[in-house]
Amino acid sequence: MLIDAGLNNDDCWNALNDTLNKNKFGINDITHMILTHHHIDHAGLVNRVVSANPVPVFAHPLSFPRLKRDPEFIQMRIEFFEELYNEMGCGESGRKQVEHLRRAAEENESQKIECDLKELTPGQFENLKVIEVPGHTPDQIALFLPNKKWLFSGDLLISHISSNALVEPDENGKRIRSLPAHVDSLKKCLSIPMNTVFSGHGILIENPHELIEKRIAGIERKAEKFLRLIEDGYETASDVAQAYYKDTYAKQFSLVMSKVIGHLDYLEERGRIRGEFKEGVLEYRST
Repeated sequence: MLIDAGLNNDDCWNALNDTLNKNKFGINDITHMILTHHHIDHAGLVNRVVSANPVPVFAHPLSFPRLKRDPEFIQMRIEFFEELYNEMGCGESGRKQVEHLRRAAEENESQKIECDLKELTPGQFENLKVIEVPGHTPDQIALFLPNKKWLFSGDLLISHISSNALVEPDENGKRIRSLPAHVDSLKKCLSIPMNTVFSGHGILIENPHELIEKRIAGIERKAEKFLRLIEDGYETASDVAQAYYKDTYAKQFSLVMSKVIGHLDYLEERGRIRGEFKEGVLEYRST
């Protein structure tokens, strides 16, 4: 079994083959693939592996339109972000990002998964538990191996950085509250009797429960900082983003806006702030 498939480049392909060879395996020994989520750094080599060895590829059903780059879904997603950035008061920065998304829809067509995808279901694999852990993406899953007490976490938990809960639409074009979902997924994993986490990035995590508590506390601290900005009169998500992230706002616009919107959602769900539309723009006030 291969969990995730790296980027589609020769370095990743060679690293996969070298690692298999060092353990006395080859590509033809892979029996199936499971994807933790649809991002290209986790699914990039799928087509290449399947071309060499036509194994089944399993993923969460919400991954399918993303991995297949379904044209209707891609267009819906572009329209979603166009509306979102208008509502968040992003102005020209939002319009530039939407134009980038339109270009990327054409430029990244070659990234689509060509093979048939199979839906992950509970109890599908003996001694391997599939756990839904949305937040970083809507389709993210983790895999728990009880006899080893190992968790393959995708990008839910990373040793050296906090995972980003990226704003995304659901299948109906409605905004998912990604950061609250991410926190719920972290809390869900606190009850898993795991000793080691194999993360999608970085080193093995040997203190997973402690790190989860640290990540949740970090989200709480950042939310409080954003609350103080709201109390100081920064009204829109764009206002908060520019005040807190300054130059990074322009350089990493979509990532910054996901962080800010996520933390404002987190505060709103806890009754700390409320948002009201004024002339089509969502303005926040502390409660």
